[in-house]
Amino acid sequence: MAVKEMTPHDADSLLEVEQTFGDRLRYLGRLLWRDKSGMIGLLMFLTVVFAAVFAPVVSTYPPLEQNLRDSKQPPAWYAEGSWDHPFGTDNLGRDIYSRVIYGARVSLTVGFFGVMIAGTLGLLIGSIAGFSGGRTDSTIMGVINLILALPYLLFVVFIAAILGRSLINVILIFGITDSPIFARVTRGEVLRMRQSGYVESAIAAGAKTPRIIFDHIMPNLIGPLITLATFEMSAMIFYEAGLGFLGLSVPPSVPSWGNMLAAGRGYLTTAPWLSPFPGLALVWTAVGLNLLGDWLRDVLDPRLRRSRK
Repeated sequence: MAVKEMTPHDADSLLEVEQTFGDRLRYLGRLLWRDKSGMIGLLMFLTVVFAAVFAPVVSTYPPLEQNLRDSKQPPAWYAEGSWDHPFGTDNLGRDIYSRVIYGARVSLTVGFFGVMIAGTLGLLIGSIAGFSGGRTDSTIMGVINLILALPYLLFVVFIAAILGRSLINVILIFGITDSPIFARVTRGEVLRMRQSGYVESAIAAGAKTPRIIFDHIMPNLIGPLITLATFEMSAMIFYEAGLGFLGLSVPPSVPSWGNMLAAGRGYLTTAPWLSPFPGLALVWTAVGLNLLGDWLRDVLDPRLRRSRK
């Protein structure tokens, strides 16, 4: 099979695409630099990602290592504290700082993969409903509205209590139960884009429905869905901590912020330092993601950019 040689024209076109992509990255970098809250949110989130990825290097002790002689040791700035355990130790002598670092892995894993599952399902369901219309749209949206009408946290707690404590179960629960939100947003955007000129031109040219959806509609859904995914990831991290606090998330042996909050609840008077640190890590991550999501919403939605000019 002969291989087609690249002509000078093809090389120039490829270079132009690369320059355009580089220009876009520089443009986004300038926008991020101008938006200080977005920059702060990105840095806050990146610190959590860095801690999760390099947890064995950043932490000082294995998260499950117990030393009952050092149990309930206060943080380093207390008179009885030690810098060997900067955040102190829990009732089993485990280093709280190391457990907070490793807890970031659970939260980010649940948030990332939960959003990936929810976004994929919601994108497919919402695209079919919005583009098909008619009875198909009415049936799909009826089911989605029914699910959204249920109290979300109670619904999640009910399913988690049935399936049992497992990281995979938690990811699947959030991924499936959160997909109606993505489906609803996708359907609204598809309905709006169906009236656009480029979609009507594709229909007039005889393009088939799958090609119109994948080539003309889905690329324009990336911006709104990325913004939504940022906020939903923050919400999933909170919900996972809530399930962990109720004893319905990962097993007790797995270091997670929700499990640490639940374990520290019984020592609020005798060892009050057990709960604040996982709680602060949870707030830090959520604030960083929300600030980053606000910036992404402003950047990826041209209507908001025009209104701010």
